Amino acid sequence: MNTAGLLDAARARLTAEAAPREALGELVVPRRILGVARAARIERRGTAWHLGALLLTDDAVLATGEIVRARQEARRGYTAESQRQRSELAFAARRGGFAEGETVHVGWRALRLDPLDAPLAVQDGIPSIRWSAAGALMPLQVYLDERVALLIDPPAGA
Repeated sequence: MNTAGLLDAARARLTAEAAPREALGELVVPRRILGVARAARIERRGTAWHLGALLLTDDAVLATGEIVRARQEARRGYTAESQRQRSELAFAARRGGFAEGETVHVGWRALRLDPLDAPLAVQDGIPSIRWSAAGALMPLQVYLDERVALLIDPPAGA
C-alpha cells in the first residue's frame, strides 16, 4: 500500500474508534499599537490525532513541533531560559482561549506526500518513517498500527 493509503486507513480506524484528538495552534504576535507591545497568543487552528512524530488531520499529515499545556500566567523563578520560553508558550495558549491544562501543538508543519517530506520516506519501495532524529527508518504501516493502537487503548497509568 502507498503512503496516502496507509494514512487513510489509519484515519478510518481512528474515526471508527472515536480516538481522542488534540488541539493545533499557531503562535500570533500582535502588532504594536502606538508603540506598545501586546502579548503573543496561540490561536486555534483545528485538531489532530497525535501519532508520535506525526499529527494526522482529516485531510493532511503534519510533523509535530512543540507540545504545551495551556495555563494561566503566574510569577515563577526559572533556572533555564528554555523553561521560561516553554512557560511563555503555555501562557500564550491560555491567552488564545485554550482551556486550562489543554494540550496544544505549536510549530507543526504540513508534510507533502509527493514527493515525501521528512520524516516520511521510502526505503526499498516500502513507505517508512524516521520516528526520531537519531532513529532508523521504520515501516510506516507498523508504526501507524502501533501508534493507533496506543491512542485507542493506552496502557494503564498513561
